Amino acid sequence: MKKLLALMGLMMVLGTASTVSAAPEDVSLAAGGEGSTWLFPGGNPGAYFGAAIGAGLIVIGAAKGIGRIGGAATESIARQPEAGGQIFTAMLLSAALIEGVSLFGVVVTLLIALK
Repeated sequence: MKKLLALMGLMMVLGTASTVSAAPEDVSLAAGGEGSTWLFPGGNPGAYFGAAIGAGLIVIGAAKGIGRIGGAATESIARQPEAGGQIFTAMLLSAALIEGVSLFGVVVTLLIALK
C-alpha cells in the first residue's frame, strides 16, 4: 500500500510539473514593471510548484533513510561496542550515498522546472 501511495504521489508531482500551462505573457506577476516575471522567471508557476513538491518529497525520503541508518547504527553499537568502528564506517558510507542520490534528485527536479 505504501508503494502504491508513493507511486501515486510521484505521478501527481510529475504531472503537475509537466502539464500546467504557462501564464499569459501580458500578465505581470510582480511589481517589477511592465512584463516583469520576477516571481516566476520561466513563466510557469505550476512547474515551480511541482518542483517544490518533488524536492520536498526527495528530502523527506532522504531524511527518513538517514535517520533509520543512524538509529540502527546506534542500536548496533550499543549491542556490540567492540564493532563500533566498523558500524560507524558503514553508517557513514550509507548516509553519504543516500545524500548523493537525494542531491541528484533535487537537481534533476529543479532542472525539469526550469525547462
